[in-house]
Amino acid sequence: PRLLSQFFFADERVTRVVAEINGLDAELDPQQYLLLLNQLHLSQAHLLAVLERIMEECIPTQRHSRDYLVKFPEELLVDNLGNHMLFAAECLLAGTFLEMEESDGAQLRPQARNLLCSLELVRTVLREQSLSQPNSYPEPVRAVLIQFDRLFAEFELSYVSSLVAVKSPDEIYRQQEIIVLFCETVERALHLGYLTQEMIDGYEPLLMFTIPRLAIISGLLIYPEGPLSLERSPEEMSRVFSPFYNLLKKIRDLLRVLSAEELCLLERSLCTAE
Repeated sequence: PRLLSQFFFADERVTRVVAEINGLDAELDPQQYLLLLNQLHLSQAHLLAVLERIMEECIPTQRHSRDYLVKFPEELLVDNLGNHMLFAAECLLAGTFLEMEESDGAQLRPQARNLLCSLELVRTVLREQSLSQPNSYPEPVRAVLIQFDRLFAEFELSYVSSLVAVKSPDEIYRQQEIIVLFCETVERALHLGYLTQEMIDGYEPLLMFTIPRLAIISGLLIYPEGPLSLERSPEEMSRVFSPFYNLLKKIRDLLRVLSAEELCLLERSLCTAE
């Protein structure tokens, strides 16, 4: 159950797979080579997962901030992002610039080198610690973990920023505005009886359609200064809504001519129609 013991065996597995790859002629046995690459990917992912747990146990208050993750596109926020970063660093150090311009890759190579050197140091220190005192984390161990955590975060931000357009502070704020709008929409719908708490607690599938529909009405009529404000230009709106700027104006104009009873009837119908 000790994390350092788990790290020792995870590290042994990575070392063994790497040795097998180095001793194999990929041209003579490409199928075995691909199999070993997959094993390396899985063993490295396991090693990083154990290392993450060790850092949470050893340096929980000294971890490098990961606030920058909110800038990343949602499709990049996957469980194996860390392992992908490690693979990217290895490719950069080998001179392979995947998915990016060579000039960008050349700029990132020093960071990749520092990260991989730090990881090797962490592996060495933790292996030695696991064989001597597997129940403690002395200051030298903590120091190399803090350094690795910082270098990993810095490389992750730099690498992703070179591949995709990360969200600006304004975009993040607009996204938060939409979250607030949806929360206020749900609160209003509960108050008016359009939805029930049981539907929300039970993750009623219909809510995936109902809440966005009600949010559009709320954003256009109830909270007109919010993220659906048509006083802004399309460029100032969230990218979720900006492509539909003209359509939203037409919807707002139609909603304005409805009476209170007609608006209530419309909202109720939006809660049931598919």
